[in-house]
Amino acid sequence: MAHPERSSLPKHVAIIMDGNGRWAQSHGMTRTAGHRKGMEVVREIVRAASDFGVGYLTLFAFSSENWRRPETEVRDLLGLLKLFIRRDLSELHRDNVRIRVIGERNNLRSDLLPLLIEAEETTRNNTGLTLVIAFNYGSRDEMARAMVSIARDVADGRLRCEDITPGLIDSRLDTAGIPDPDLIIRTSGEERLSNFLLWQAAYSELMFVNDLWPDFNRAMFCAALEKFAMRERRFGGLSAAQAAVGS
Repeated sequence: MAHPERSSLPKHVAIIMDGNGRWAQSHGMTRTAGHRKGMEVVREIVRAASDFGVGYLTLFAFSSENWRRPETEVRDLLGLLKLFIRRDLSELHRDNVRIRVIGERNNLRSDLLPLLIEAEETTRNNTGLTLVIAFNYGSRDEMARAMVSIARDVADGRLRCEDITPGLIDSRLDTAGIPDPDLIIRTSGEERLSNFLLWQAAYSELMFVNDLWPDFNRAMFCAALEKFAMRERRFGGLSAAQAAVGS
């Protein structure tokens, strides 16, 4: 398969990986089997993003609301995340992938936090694809934590209210230093963001794919990038054609 033109690639692609449970049910399998299959797809898409030259890939791995799921499913999901880091970290590091983790870290289990920190520290100086793992992440929680941080600085006299700008808020979010996603893909046919990167998605192109995540593959990812390349992004302004008519 030909690679998409690098000049037209999104710099940052974010994916809501939805449909593991439904895929498992449709195949007469357990939900855990669906999550395992979904993890195989994660590996394929990370390789594809790196091969195609995408700069940042953010994957919604575990939301702050996922703790409400049955205890056995939560345990299996966390086990898969730990397995991914332990088994794949050396390969990702060898492939020059940098790992960032976003989400609330307070009160995380003692066997999880050190693994997340190790993944970030091991790959900190890598210069290829930045793989952003959204774990225990919820966008409203992220924004609330940012507002608390800013409010404390105002209360302590380190900031004035007039200093609060979109740029300052950006700098207090978990994604500080990461460009906003150009493209957000959600699989499984659902058409909502589900508390994912709400601030950062202000001008993102949205793409909703009917395929369940375990059926998603490199070819579908490539097709999504090609569709993105055909869209004209205006960021609230006029397209080139509209501007020419106006002139």
